Amino acid sequence: MANADGTPSTTSAKAPAGSAVATPPKPAAKPAAATKPESTPAEGTPGAGKMRRRIIWSCVWGFVVANFLMFLRFFFPRALFEPETVHVIGYPSDFHIGVNEKYKQPYRIWVVKEPPRLFCILAKCTHLGCTPDWKPAEDKFKCPCHGSGYTAEGINFEGPAPRPMDRAHVELSADGQIVVDTSRLYSWFKSQGGPDHFDDPGAFITV
Repeated sequence: MANADGTPSTTSAKAPAGSAVATPPKPAAKPAAATKPESTPAEGTPGAGKMRRRIIWSCVWGFVVANFLMFLRFFFPRALFEPETVHVIGYPSDFHIGVNEKYKQPYRIWVVKEPPRLFCILAKCTHLGCTPDWKPAEDKFKCPCHGSGYTAEGINFEGPAPRPMDRAHVELSADGQIVVDTSRLYSWFKSQGGPDHFDDPGAFITV
């Protein structure tokens, strides 16, 4: 439209009422990247089933073995096995005169050879059961526990020991060897005025 002076108007024409102003379209949003689900072992997979079966069978077999062992236990009662008490220790000529300590450790006896007799003393103090020591320089047995003293024949003479040491049963076998039985003992209750069993048959052998 021209102005009154004929110059063209610089004012832009107004848009008619009610007409909408066009706006540029917004760019479409980019789709979010799809996240990969965490890989979890499916419960129905063959590996999980195999492991489950293995655990179950292990428990079953463990139960079976435990019960089988308990069943076997009744066939093997807990019994105490006593050590051997009868020993063959050789010929009388194998021992020198006096106290022989060869069998103190294995059989807990001293072999005493005093012609015409040979006998075996049980190496057990009659006070509290300690094992005395043989003192060749003093010609006596001495208990290290409470000081009881015994002669070379096992007769007590000092300390708290109430009586002589016991002697084990001895005899000669058919071939002439000495057989000792430490379950059969001969005692002398000297201080109590009891009988002397050291002269009983079996308390010694004649050499």
